[in-house]
Amino acid sequence: MPKKRRLRIASYNINGINTRLPVLTRWLEEFAPDIVGLQELKCTDEAFPLEAVQAVGYSPIWYGQKSWNGVAILSRVGDPVETRRGLPADPDPNQSRYLEAAVCGILIGNMYAPNGNPWPGPKFDYKLEWMDRLHAHAQNLLESGAPALLIGDYNVIPTDADVYKPERWAKDALASPEAKAKFAALVGQGWTDAIRHLHPDARIYSFWHYWRSSFERDAGIRIDHALLSPNLAKRLKAAGVDRTPRSWEKTSDHAPAWVELEV
Repeated sequence: MPKKRRLRIASYNINGINTRLPVLTRWLEEFAPDIVGLQELKCTDEAFPLEAVQAVGYSPIWYGQKSWNGVAILSRVGDPVETRRGLPADPDPNQSRYLEAAVCGILIGNMYAPNGNPWPGPKFDYKLEWMDRLHAHAQNLLESGAPALLIGDYNVIPTDADVYKPERWAKDALASPEAKAKFAALVGQGWTDAIRHLHPDARIYSFWHYWRSSFERDAGIRIDHALLSPNLAKRLKAAGVDRTPRSWEKTSDHAPAWVELEV
């Protein structure tokens, strides 16, 4: 029988890939994930740092946008085979927010969901509409039977257990009842929230503001999630957030969320 091994898959909102390139390459070398979904590239397709990513052993695909958004999938265990760029019926196809690829027999959907602030308003309406499109596509993925993983920056704080002080986020779109309900409905399709599944009572955050020593005080929120299809959830062995790069200089305000699967 083939020998089983663990596959480490991470999600990292890099907050500007060229600005944070030294942080990213250092983290890739030290943490050594097999597959990574990146969000908020903030660069055009032409400006993606292909050579630097390849130099540390990764094969990438990417979907860029000038100054904003942008997503990429990096792999050191085989080239990612792109299966989708953008959600079906995306409410704004000019925004690069979703990229999907097959890697090692797993379908990986990597996303940067809309922030939605100010709430209420047009940006919040767009957030909810985008989540509806995600919900529909996620249902199709489940019905396909393919082992699937939806990773990325969902820009949703699912519950009060995912925020340092809920009252400080009460008027933020990330903690809005509507956004929480749509995330809960997504999970309710049959997806497994990897971190919450393995750490049901832990205070685990993936984002800390730059100001007021938020990281040092651990005044964070959890908005970076990994949702596993039922057939993939059976292989889940570990999950967490690698806080290490958040303490580095000129770093992102996010830290990478990760899962380990037995394959």
